[in-house]
Amino acid sequence: MIETYRLKIQPLTYAQLQKYVQNDQSLEKELNLKDSSRNISPELVEALEQTILPNVADGSKNYLYSTLWTVISKADRQMVADLCFVGEPDANGQIELGFGTYERHEGQGYMTEAVAGMIKWAKEQPAVKSIYAETAPDNFASMSVLKKNGFVQLNKKAALCSWKLVLPID
Repeated sequence: MIETYRLKIQPLTYAQLQKYVQNDQSLEKELNLKDSSRNISPELVEALEQTILPNVADGSKNYLYSTLWTVISKADRQMVADLCFVGEPDANGQIELGFGTYERHEGQGYMTEAVAGMIKWAKEQPAVKSIYAETAPDNFASMSVLKKNGFVQLNKKAALCSWKLVLPID
């Protein structure tokens, strides 16, 4: 688990991911949280079923690079967002980060703080040298989160903007 000033960021186990998909508040009950009233997009359901759950179930992989990390507001005891890495570091030590804030919690700085926490965690992983992310060209909120966390825009295409953060070598 990662802790920041206002947040707890918890990686979900396989069983917890299954509860997340059920979206019946069983995960919130297990984590002793209030109802999050979260909506799961069809794209996230597909990613969970096709990629995330199978990768987390694969004992040969470090599940922390494949699972969903839920972002919990300490003050509200409520899930407010999710993040994930899209697999283990590649040959160059790069990992990809995806993230989303629940609609009713947007604009409160949760994701900027959560991404900063994930960057701190990534810096502690010897195999990780950089973090990559993509945003839609009109997703100004996500672009702002990345900029505030030191990401540099690599390119801007019609469909996606690419971003990268090279981690400092200590």
